Amino acid sequence: MVLGWRYIPVIVAILVLIPVGTVMLSFLTPAGEIWQHLVETTLSRLLLNSFWLALGVAIGSAVLGVSLAWFTAVCDFPGRRIFSWGLLLPLAFPAYVLAFVILGLFDFTGPVQTSLRSWFDTELFWFPDIRSRMGVIIVMILAFYPYVYLLARNAFLTQGKRSLEAAQSLGLNSTQGFFKVALPMARPWIASGVMLVLMETLADFGTVAVFNYDTFTTAIYKAWFSMFSLSAASQLASLLIIIIFVLIIIEQKLRSRIRYAEIKQSSRMRPIILIGWKSWAVFGFASTILFFAFLLPITQLFIWAAHTFAEEFNSRYLEFLWHSLMLSGLSAFLICSISILMIYSARRYPSLFSRIAIRFATIGYALPGVVLAVGIYIPLAWVDSWVNQTVMKLFSIEIGFLFQGTFIVMLIAYMTRFMAVGYNPINSAMQRITLSIDEVAMGLGISGWSMLKKIHLPILKGGILTATILVFVDIMKEMPITLMTRPFGWDTLSIRIFEMTSEGQWEQAALPAVVLVLTGLIPIVLLTRQVEK
Repeated sequence: MVLGWRYIPVIVAILVLIPVGTVMLSFLTPAGEIWQHLVETTLSRLLLNSFWLALGVAIGSAVLGVSLAWFTAVCDFPGRRIFSWGLLLPLAFPAYVLAFVILGLFDFTGPVQTSLRSWFDTELFWFPDIRSRMGVIIVMILAFYPYVYLLARNAFLTQGKRSLEAAQSLGLNSTQGFFKVALPMARPWIASGVMLVLMETLADFGTVAVFNYDTFTTAIYKAWFSMFSLSAASQLASLLIIIIFVLIIIEQKLRSRIRYAEIKQSSRMRPIILIGWKSWAVFGFASTILFFAFLLPITQLFIWAAHTFAEEFNSRYLEFLWHSLMLSGLSAFLICSISILMIYSARRYPSLFSRIAIRFATIGYALPGVVLAVGIYIPLAWVDSWVNQTVMKLFSIEIGFLFQGTFIVMLIAYMTRFMAVGYNPINSAMQRITLSIDEVAMGLGISGWSMLKKIHLPILKGGILTATILVFVDIMKEMPITLMTRPFGWDTLSIRIFEMTSEGQWEQAALPAVVLVLTGLIPIVLLTRQVEK
């Protein structure tokens, strides 16, 4: 049993590394005709599109997130307390839902441009083209800026009043204090937020698919399902993995080089009171962002959903809902159970080896869903082929596919992708349990599985509940893994949204989108409680 506990993190790490290794090895395979065609005609455009998209979203999210974090953390203006948690609400929106709502609103045939042409009585009213690179960038900024906002706000709050008092003693005003003192001290947190935004941007599939904006993720999907070349899809995926790994290394370098002493939160600064036009300018700025990132989209979703409710809400829709709930619930249970076993193993038998194994076991969250879908499908297809050939050779029986087109592929893919989401909250809860409790339990003859069941699990209930909710919500919203690995004809809410938005039927996509957004609000409510403390 000791050996079993010791090797749980290793087994999970191997399962996670198999798809990553499979994709990386494809980079060394001989180039086929389709891959050669992609290199000659598409690859350079994919690189440029991805670069400009990532750069624009990173800069925009940094500017928006840092400025809003500074105003809500340090300044006092009308509505500050509401904005402090309200500006996190866009996290409830899957980016692809926000994308089709904004596109449906501001496209040429949408209500905004139609109303403007009607009011000005002209068919030639000029409006910026929303179906453009800038349109995609704006939507992603509105979807992802909360990552930077949350981390930057925490940094500004924990700096304490002494940092600004030191700036004032040097003769700096509040603006100079921000740029010369507060901003440099917050750079590690801001850099981490920006790196999260970059990874989310490069991993995104649904948003760019709605806008027909070609990036690596859409190219991987088309190579597999339009060109029917799994090898070309895998080779594209290997390039994307290399880019993601470079970003991970850069993030680690930034964190290691920038070190500052953190001032205790007990000395929180008194807010800078904004008066006159400054207070209302900040109020208008925050209101505008919250309006376009959350209030307007959710209002439009409810309007569309109300229009199509009678048509869309039927037995088939209930089937989509049941599939989503069952898949998310089963995956959350599996991921959290494995996370508990890994955490308990590392606690009972701590070593550098187990820490490295856990690091690899939780690396999947940094990888795009389309990459993991390809990486998992290839080895399982090979196993299916080998088993079929062996059985046919030995018994002359054709048994069919064991893995392809089954839930096993989806569950393994979800476990690989979201293990970190389940692991981190439970591990944080476990760290609060002192080792002396374990020593007392062992002195009473309680060890192994009994200790986990009788001592740790009751204490870990809060962390397990948080982890389960986070994993459940993430899988409910996950699109590319579900789209690329689901059994034939087995659809979920996210797949329904993809199918409807692919045909430009925004109203029909609204009802399943409302369910996903309302589900996404659950972890945001938990998060805002912490923000308000």
